[in-house]
This record gives sequence, C-alpha cells and structure tokens, in this order.
Amino acid sequence: MTEGLKPLKWYKGLAAARGRLQAGAFLVEGPRAVSQIAAANPSSIEEIVAVEGTGGHPAGYPVRLVSESQFRSISNTDTPQGILAVVRSPYEIYSAQLPDAPGPRILLLEDIQDPGNAGTLIRTAAAFDYSGIIMSNRCADPLSPKCVQSSAGAVLSLWIRRTEEYLTLARRILESGYTLVAADLEGDEDMSPLGRRPLVVALGNEASGLSQTLRRMASCRLRVPVASDKAQSLNVAACGAICMYESIRRGRG
Repeated sequence: MTEGLKPLKWYKGLAAARGRLQAGAFLVEGPRAVSQIAAANPSSIEEIVAVEGTGGHPAGYPVRLVSESQFRSISNTDTPQGILAVVRSPYEIYSAQLPDAPGPRILLLEDIQDPGNAGTLIRTAAAFDYSGIIMSNRCADPLSPKCVQSSAGAVLSLWIRRTEEYLTLARRILESGYTLVAADLEGDEDMSPLGRRPLVVALGNEASGLSQTLRRMASCRLRVPVASDKAQSLNVAACGAICMYESIRRGRG
C-alpha cells in the first residue's frame, strides 16, 4: 500500500452503517450521481476514486486511481461504472432537531424498509421541490449504498432527519401549523387536502402501512384511486410520487 493512502477495505467498510458512522462519510457511485453531488453540494466531496484511464472526473478534488479489479472490490453495485465519490455525511441527518426553517412541504416516512423504495422517495421528493424528510429509525438508512444509488445522488438535495424520535418531530411541526395528510388504504379518495400549505405527507411501511399513532395525528387520510379489480394497492414509492405530484399541482392554485 502506498504511504498515505487508505486501504481498499476502508472504502468497502462504508457499505456498513458502523463504517459510515466511524468515518463520517458515505459513497456515491456512478458519473451522474457524482456529478449531481458535485453540482449541488461541492464542498461535501472529500475524494474521487476512479478506474485508471477513465475521464470526466469533477475538477478540484483529490483523485485516487485504481485498477478495474480494485474498483470492483470496493463497489457496491452490480455493474460498476468506474467512478465513485467519498462524501462527507451531514452531521444532523441522525439528529432529532428540526431545521430553523423546515420549508413548505415535508415528507414523513415511517418504517420504509426497502432501500430502493426509500431512495426513490428521496429522489422524488427532491424532484418535486420538497424541503425535507422525516424518517423513522426503522426506515432504510438514507446513506446506505442501495438507498444512495436509488436516490441518484439527490440524498443531499434536501434535509433529512432519521431518528427514533420521529413522532416527536412530527408533533412539533404540526404545532407550528402544518397539515398532516396520511396515505392510507382505508382513507378517502378526495386528494384536495394535498393542496394545503404548509404540508406534511406521511407514508407507511410497505406491508403494514402507517401506525395508528400517525393515523390519529393526521388531519385527513387519503388513498390513491386504483382499479381495485386489477390491483388492490400501489407500491409505496409510486403512491408517494403521485401524492407529491398532486401536492405541487394543487398548490399552484
């Protein structure tokens, strides 16, 4: 090992929550995701790791060149794309402290356990200009490799709080005047409440939905109309995308 370089197993260790917490960093893989991070949060990138002979690295960062086999040994994707960034973890992501200005639209995720769903919801929330996301501590870790991959580099595009005190945060934000709309299979098909401001949209676990506590906290519960003879419900990421789109569309009036 060249003096001063981290061992390759250090990068591989960032796939685990313990490794990320110890290092205060996580990995973002692929040219598009790395470019997204570099454009939106340039100061968060600590290092670029790339396969020798590849180009197109964001300028201004330390670059470590490795062989293809070395890159595969640290990559967390099935089809490595030859570039990754070591990104500094936002220190407040696991805190129970809300931002001073939470913003007009917030997503609340309770026990969304599939990292693909969680990452897709993060990406969708960023695309629809949501300000932030409150996540229960039983949600997939937003900085885990699959979640980051599914978010396509959008994980730093909005504030995130993943904490066991998520219900406390929800109560706190409701006390400041937000409307909580809960997606619920037993809710109404009237989606007009999504036009209210400021707004929190709550989505629950893939199998069991939202807890009774959050359902009781909600100002209203709604379900996305579907052809029930063909499909009883939607995937939570699809449901969330529709709800967030409707909140933007209805909020324009």
